[in-house]
Amino acid sequence: MSDTLMYVAFAALLLILMTSHVRRMKQREAAARAAAERGKLFSDGPRAQHPRIDALQCIGCGACVEVCPEGDVLAVIGGKAAIVNAHKCIGHGLCAEACPVGAITIVMASPSVGADMPALTPQYETNVPNMFIVGELGGLALIKNAVNQGRDCVDTIAARLASIKRGRSAPGVRDVCIVGAGPGGISASLRAIERKLTHITLEQDEFGGTVAKYPRQKLVMTSPVEFPLHGKFSKLKISKEELLQFWHKLHGRAGLDIRTSEKVEDVQRDAEGTFAVKTSKAQYRAWTIILALGRRGTPRKLGVKGEELPKVMYSLIEADAYTGAKILVVGGGDSAVEAAMGLAHQKGNQVTLSYRREAFSRIKERNVQRLPEYTKSGRLKLIFNSQPVEIRAKSVLLDVGGRVQEIANDYVWVFAGGIPPNEFLQKVGVRVGQQDLTREGTAEAKLARQTA
Repeated sequence: MSDTLMYVAFAALLLILMTSHVRRMKQREAAARAAAERGKLFSDGPRAQHPRIDALQCIGCGACVEVCPEGDVLAVIGGKAAIVNAHKCIGHGLCAEACPVGAITIVMASPSVGADMPALTPQYETNVPNMFIVGELGGLALIKNAVNQGRDCVDTIAARLASIKRGRSAPGVRDVCIVGAGPGGISASLRAIERKLTHITLEQDEFGGTVAKYPRQKLVMTSPVEFPLHGKFSKLKISKEELLQFWHKLHGRAGLDIRTSEKVEDVQRDAEGTFAVKTSKAQYRAWTIILALGRRGTPRKLGVKGEELPKVMYSLIEADAYTGAKILVVGGGDSAVEAAMGLAHQKGNQVTLSYRREAFSRIKERNVQRLPEYTKSGRLKLIFNSQPVEIRAKSVLLDVGGRVQEIANDYVWVFAGGIPPNEFLQKVGVRVGQQDLTREGTAEAKLARQTA
């Protein structure tokens, strides 16, 4: 073959490869645009922390798309990275770490989106001086974020504790009272020991907080995180059981002062400038407060006849305790889908998942991929555009597209979200709304400085 023919053949092969690559890029771009046009980008944005992409710096390499654990939050459109499923973003921040040119920064949601969130400073302080909020209640549901915030918040307290006390000695007053023993609360408690601060941690339920109520074997972490008194926890995927076991190990080794089954009813500043904490069992005093509460608060109910029956539940602890049963799960989020799959995995169960909309729009990509395995086998039945209208002892009346049908039933699980603890926040004086709070910007902070 002559040199000319070899060059022509090479050029033809190169053209074929380039054409194929362009075609694939256009297909991916078309799919991304279709997702955005379905309203997932503009109608329901991220609730809190999410990526902001600088289009001028972005080189369209797709590294951010590939590293996102949620699957399809980001896509490359027109040669630039873009958010196409903003509502699925829960603030991992791995996209910013993976970007080779620094085109992504992690920011909070706009004030209009976060209108029902507590107003916090960059140090997680509320408008009430020396009262802090970390984790889910502040808008970040990711365990890694809660752990980091709890740790950093105690560092802030340790740095300013001398000025808070103003040289006074107050017997019986702890340096910090932590409300909640979930990820943020446990991290803050461990850091308090590490920084040699006196502390007490109060939890209305059990050690582990919301995590302890997750379905069995639920994956709760997908990226490395650093725990106080332990160091970097580098395992990329960890289940609920593994995380709770790890926490219990740290609990026993560190000697945490955690009081479970003790609900905080009120927190008020007393005349001496300390906080008086009233619980269902006792009263405590502390110089500072960290609220590490979940946003779910009280489970949201359906408001239908028969919902008060004992077979109706709002959280699933151990799926393997239920076998050979006819089960209805109500909801369209990850908790509902994961509970339904967990129950469907148990021997003899017939599980129906009812969702009031025509399709799932908020569930994680890994759950999207797992669902067909259960539905094709017949272990799980999905009924969209449906909702219960009455719960009976041995059945449930289900409205499906305007027509009511009765299905046999032994148990009902409702995952309709929760009512956030806004009433409690209002009671303790915390403002709600993404306002611009700084140590210099609130009247309470100014008063605190004047009396310091």
